[in-house]
Amino acid sequence: MKSQLLEEGLQRDIDQIRDKVLEMASLAENSLRTSLKALNDKNQELAYSVILRDRYIDELEKELDRLCQRFFVRHLPAAGHLRFVYGVIKINNELERIGDYAESIARHFLALCSIEPYPTYNRFVEIANLAIPMLRNAIQAFVDQNMDLANATIELEEKVDDIRYSVTQDLARLRDSGQITSEALAPLMIISSRFERVADQACNICEEVLFMGTGQNIKHEGVGIFRMLFVDASNSCVSQMAEGIGKSLGLKNFIFNSAGISPQPTDARTIRFMSGKVIDISKQTSKYLNETLDIEDYQVVISFSKESDVAFPAPPTKTVSISWYISDPSKLKGSEDKIQAAFEKTYKFLDKNIRNLVNAVLIDDAQ
Repeated sequence: MKSQLLEEGLQRDIDQIRDKVLEMASLAENSLRTSLKALNDKNQELAYSVILRDRYIDELEKELDRLCQRFFVRHLPAAGHLRFVYGVIKINNELERIGDYAESIARHFLALCSIEPYPTYNRFVEIANLAIPMLRNAIQAFVDQNMDLANATIELEEKVDDIRYSVTQDLARLRDSGQITSEALAPLMIISSRFERVADQACNICEEVLFMGTGQNIKHEGVGIFRMLFVDASNSCVSQMAEGIGKSLGLKNFIFNSAGISPQPTDARTIRFMSGKVIDISKQTSKYLNETLDIEDYQVVISFSKESDVAFPAPPTKTVSISWYISDPSKLKGSEDKIQAAFEKTYKFLDKNIRNLVNAVLIDDAQ
């Protein structure tokens, strides 16, 4: 009888935790859909409602965390039950962050409303219509412990990344052609990145589901997605070279980006020099730092000047901050040979250090 009561108590606590995850996921999904509707309908009232309701998601996060801690104390879980509660703790964090993304979308929509003329752009629907169902499928995979659905959802991430890249290029072209203002570009880019990050978080939830069901942590099968950001003053030369070198390595699980404090168009001489190295950076666009993902979404941020050290996130943070102070060869005056030698020196420095850093990441991940 005592054993039966303990088993009933265990199942009751599991059901309570599962119900709380569903409640939190429902709120997060609703906030995303409402923020998307605010964008489509240009409805500021809906945007404000998303911002105000975010506190309920935060409260649920704390409650779910408390339930998981109580589960540990009451049941001293092992094996499958331990994986379950550990996975829920991680899923709880993912859902809270998704709520933050919905709030961020709403806030940046409100920023767009103050810009005249209001910038019209509707391709966010393409990303949202993939990312939001991915979230729903991830939660359904959790409820049903459906490994096939979890794997199928993860496979959609690449499609979302492709659309996000296309949207980024599209927005840059619209800015360059004067169809949207530079002031509008930053919030539009951020909205795009937030929807893309929802898909990333959905994949993270699926990875936790797979861990619950199989005990296999696929995040450690080789290196996971590793994001590296290069920052300098103008994002016109050195940081663009670094981004190009990183991408030329052809590492599927690494994402290299660059940004500037006061970005200028990519230097034409830099484009020609990199072309000589068989690295095409002509399609890379200069961008403000706030057009990138949240800084803390990057594992490494590399600054090329003291001015760009402001990109470093304030502690405590898991982001690694590195300074590679190096002169910008595009600013150099003198003979063509002298300038070419400066570009060559900069290229060799970047190529060597980026390769060393990447190798360090791979070695660390393998241990």
